[in-house]
This record gives sequence, structure tokens and C-alpha cells, in this order.
Amino acid sequence: MRKVTAGLFHSIDGVVSEPFKFQFDSFDAELGEGLNTMINSVDTVVLGRVSYQEWAGYWPNASTDQEFAAFINPVEKFVASRTLQEPLEWQNSHLMDSPLEEFVAGLKDRDGGEIAVCGSISVVRQLLFAGLLDSLQLMTHPVIAGSGRRLFEDGDPLTRLDLLDEKRTSKGNVLATYGVRTG
Repeated sequence: MRKVTAGLFHSIDGVVSEPFKFQFDSFDAELGEGLNTMINSVDTVVLGRVSYQEWAGYWPNASTDQEFAAFINPVEKFVASRTLQEPLEWQNSHLMDSPLEEFVAGLKDRDGGEIAVCGSISVVRQLLFAGLLDSLQLMTHPVIAGSGRRLFEDGDPLTRLDLLDEKRTSKGNVLATYGVRTG
């Protein structure tokens, strides 16, 4: 069975939206290496509508010298949306043909590499609480963002996680990878 992973840039105060506003001075080579390791095992990406629209407006025109552009443009992408319609304009992008949880459960049963949820805070939350996310990496930057959307909200269900891996980078980022505790 394939694994579903998600990685989010994260501030100390829990903000995960618009990381370009707070990560610019702490993104270091070790963080880049960690991202490259992740993308080398991924052959399918899951995106929500908002992330898809933002990324489809940027990455197809980005220089292929950027390693992430070389990965994200040709990779197979599935988009969770109730409002977008086929055909999607970005190369190798398709709408999910069933509800998110059902679709991702079906992807896990197919042959292939890892499935990565990129950006897409709502999708990460839904898959985490549905028990479909195998690992969640929070790449915490040493900054207090002050405002923005947080991954976890008041009223979320009690969910126990196990720390699977952790690393500290030279600029003080902490990469913590968690799995949902079962049993």
C-alpha cells in the first residue's frame, strides 16, 4: 500500500499559510535537501483547489533550473475541487472523480510511489483526521508569524501522534515528522 505524506512550512506560533512571508531568511541548504529527498520518492501529488490555482499560475512558468519546478510540473497531480472543471490547464493535472477521502484511499491501493499532499491546508486536515495521512512533516521556522491560518483549530478531535523523525538545520529550522498513532 502506498503512503500519503504531507509537509508544511510552519512558524513557531503555528501559522502554515503563506510561508513565503516568514521563511525567506531561514530557508537553508539542509531544508532544501530534505525537500529533495521527499520529492524523489513521490510520483503523485494531491492538491486542493486554492493551492492548485495559486501554483498553476506560477510553477508552469518557473525556471526548470529550480528543482521543485522540475518535479511539480511533470508529476501526476489530482485536485480536490467542487468548482473547477476539466480539462485543467496545468500539465498532468486532473480533477478527483470522487470525494477526497474515497479518492485518496483508492490511490493508496494503486501501485506507485508515495503520494504527497502539497500545500492545501484543508486537504491535509481532512486526510489527517480521516486516518489517511501516513506522515506529517512540520518544517518549523524560528519565527513568530503573528497572523495567518494555522493547521490546528479549536474543536479539532483529540489525535495522538508519534514522532517518527526529527532534525535541526543550521539556521534553526526543526523538521519534525509525525505519524498518527494507531491503537
